[in-house]
Amino acid sequence: MTATLAPPRTRPLILLGISIGYGLTILDSTIMAAAEADLTDTLGASTSSLQWTVAAYTVVLGAFLLTAGAAVDRFGAHRVFRAGVLAFGLLSLAGALAPNLAALTGVRALMGLAAAACMPASMSLITQLYTDPRRRAGAIGAWAAISGGAMAAGPLVGGAVVAVAGWQGIFWINVPLAAATLALTASPALHGSRTDRPIDWASQLSACAALGLGIDALIALGSGAAGHAAVSAVAAALAATLFARLERRSKSPVLNPAVLRAGSVGPALLAGGAVNFALSGTLFVLPLYFQRTLDLDALRTGLAFVPMTAAFGFLPVLTGKIVARTGPRRPILIGLALLATGATGLAATTATAAPLALTLVASACLGVGVTFAIPALIALVTGAAPAGTAGAAGGFFNATRMIAATVGVAVMGSIAGVDGGAGATASAVALAAAVCAAVLAYSVARIRTT
Repeated sequence: MTATLAPPRTRPLILLGISIGYGLTILDSTIMAAAEADLTDTLGASTSSLQWTVAAYTVVLGAFLLTAGAAVDRFGAHRVFRAGVLAFGLLSLAGALAPNLAALTGVRALMGLAAAACMPASMSLITQLYTDPRRRAGAIGAWAAISGGAMAAGPLVGGAVVAVAGWQGIFWINVPLAAATLALTASPALHGSRTDRPIDWASQLSACAALGLGIDALIALGSGAAGHAAVSAVAAALAATLFARLERRSKSPVLNPAVLRAGSVGPALLAGGAVNFALSGTLFVLPLYFQRTLDLDALRTGLAFVPMTAAFGFLPVLTGKIVARTGPRRPILIGLALLATGATGLAATTATAAPLALTLVASACLGVGVTFAIPALIALVTGAAPAGTAGAAGGFFNATRMIAATVGVAVMGSIAGVDGGAGATASAVALAAAVCAAVLAYSVARIRTT
């Protein structure tokens, strides 16, 4: 099927709908930060169970993004995107009505599956709407700003909602956003291209199993369940071995070689993983530090995240302009440097119980780093993807980010603990700083685009 070119006057509204849909999936990961203490108090969540409630979403999301990327190329981005948004809205209703932590964790896992359909599809739809690289860079900046606004609003809105309605309220707000997305993207201009490349379901499912079991092993290890961790690690290794064998024989491999060989896609995937490792891990450990060590309530905790997340709502537009003018390399390196600097500052301020203002300055530096790095990395990946592989490229990139985000929550959460102690929190954030610094050094050498 040949792509339908959207009239210029309709593109901004369609882009708005795509951005809201993508932002909806991001909002669900950040809004949980303000609900952690309430979940611990009302449902008796332990460190490991709270990690799984937070991580169930990103584990399933990361595991199925590769499959979703292949589905986008095979069935069409518009079909996959709209189906994912509809399912996300309905599952949000179920989350608000969940009777216990186990049920809530299960619902969030299914929401991760729905979100997996939205992420690579949204990136593919943007490449369809904007074929000119310069206009596409600007569109990506606007898309990142709108979705980044959702990320920025997450902790603040979450804090206000939790203060009024408890943790259940953070699920109710997804429903009108999903409805708005479906209305704005109900356009024949999105009935675009698709390929006849088949999906190797056996390889896809074995990859999902390997990723999910590996994350389970990390969380179990961090909570002291050595036996559980060992069983999951062995199962993950077996699933990974099966995946490798299936990939060698597959005529339609999950890891599309054409995408992985393109330009600087490999280093971009690593850089995207480092950004999300630092961001998601920090978003998990800082609320516990604010509420347990500094004795802030849910609303003030949400307000404390404003310096970090405020930049998500406007700076990506600037990044898009920089990318259009100079290429993605410079903002990627600037972003990684700011991430490393901000995380280092957070480690220092939390370790010494410094005044909250200094912690907020360091968190703002980290947030600005994210807004430089992510839009530029998306532009690099989508621009380098061969024709007909935009969905797969988007799936690779977002899968790497979500897997790294889950690892960040598992590892940094295990280091910090549920009590949010100053020394443990500092150690966790120092790890994020080290990861970003190492990937920055690697990216300087490997990302060559200008």
